[in-house]
Amino acid sequence: MKIAFYSTKPYDRIYFEPMSRDYGIEIRFFEVPCNAETVPLANGYDALCIFVNDYINEAMTEQLARMGVTTILLRCAGFNNVDVKAAAKNGIHVLRVPSYSPEAVAEFAMALLLTVNRHTHRAFTRTRDFNMNINGLMGTDLHGKTAGVIGTGRIGQAMIRILKGFGMEIIAYDPYPNDKLGIAYDTIENVFKKSDVITLHCPLTPETKHIVEAKTIELMKDGVFLINTSRGDLIRTEDLIEGLLQKKFAGVGLDVYDEEGGVFYEDRSNDIIDDENLARLSTFPNVLITSHMGFFTKEAVRAIAETTLENADAVQKGLELKNEVQ
Repeated sequence: MKIAFYSTKPYDRIYFEPMSRDYGIEIRFFEVPCNAETVPLANGYDALCIFVNDYINEAMTEQLARMGVTTILLRCAGFNNVDVKAAAKNGIHVLRVPSYSPEAVAEFAMALLLTVNRHTHRAFTRTRDFNMNINGLMGTDLHGKTAGVIGTGRIGQAMIRILKGFGMEIIAYDPYPNDKLGIAYDTIENVFKKSDVITLHCPLTPETKHIVEAKTIELMKDGVFLINTSRGDLIRTEDLIEGLLQKKFAGVGLDVYDEEGGVFYEDRSNDIIDDENLARLSTFPNVLITSHMGFFTKEAVRAIAETTLENADAVQKGLELKNEVQ
């Protein structure tokens, strides 16, 4: 099998290159993202491998089918960036990595919460300049507070274990409650109302798009913490900014952003950023933005490579496609 590998970064090669040889798979690495302009690069390949900020729409699936591409490999869990129905219509398999390291993302979400609560990022900047004044850096105890977890899949469950370790009370919302977790489920409205900390761990679907918007922000407590390590479109950015201006939030930690394509994973330090919302968010002292790196541990990157190549190997050998997106 020959795979066109889009949005390549140096760290992708660490595990994919040696593992691909073990599977007898040939990979051509492209640094460019996959989009309507770059999809012809996959001509002559059996499959293409894409990441979170690539996309494949209906017209592109038709083009891929004409080129003889049979498989779209997602090296991530989410698949909202692929027109799955159009792919199936054109006889193209879509396979994902449903789980790589839930603990990696959950631990990072907790790191964001601890950072925006205790202002360690701002303290680091101050002390590098030998400014040892701690005024303005006061946080709050998490012990005994209520954490609202939206989405109790594998990552949500890992986050719940961490939050319990901090002595927090847990309430959760998920359309499919898990009675084995020993936590209280409630309506999403009540989770927003009751929580001191809200952490998002749900996929992006038509039902979850903009679950954090003006109406739901109004439900939240004053001084709430909001953490998002899932997908940017779970939050309506304009409404989040308005909530920040109204001092609704004690802190916000964002590892994802609704318009992150072309910015996240890139070095734009010499550019003028024309995204006014992103530029505005970066001015708030109680907002921490990171570049979709919650997954980024050695264990997770290795697991992503292993599962992606297992998916490719299953296609080329005609085995059961257990990770196929239906």
